[in-house]
Amino acid sequence: MPHSLNVQYRLATRMDVPAIVRLLAEDNLGAQRERFETPLPAPYYAAFEAIDADPNNELIVAHANEEIIGTLQLMFLPHLSHQGGMRAQVSSVRVAEQFRGQGIGTDMMKWVLERARERGCLLMQLTSSKSRTDAHRFYEKLGFEKTNIGMKIKL
Repeated sequence: MPHSLNVQYRLATRMDVPAIVRLLAEDNLGAQRERFETPLPAPYYAAFEAIDADPNNELIVAHANEEIIGTLQLMFLPHLSHQGGMRAQVSSVRVAEQFRGQGIGTDMMKWVLERARERGCLLMQLTSSKSRTDAHRFYEKLGFEKTNIGMKIKL
């Protein structure tokens, strides 16, 4: 369903951090690992500062009517594989619950794919928790393919 909002995208600022953490904590999985509280724990701001200082790392917000309604993190990764080609990795993609199902996530992903092309990336990769089956369908509709098996180890 197309939306009628005038959604714009920009790099996040330090003032956006609480709204971003709220979005990250908004679902069951995020609620288990995030701490959206006042005041916001200092490590969130330290992470923002590190992201903001890295030219290959962008924290993006989608906003409409002065409200942050979506976010994602985009990383540009130089690689020796693919003949030294740059790849993009997108993570922490979120749309505010009340705005889901309106095409905003699709528009946001199209915007980020174009941003990766502008930076010369050959491909975009992402990971998504096995429990996020709706997200998997969403990404597949956009043309993403399940090509690899992702693995993690907690440190």
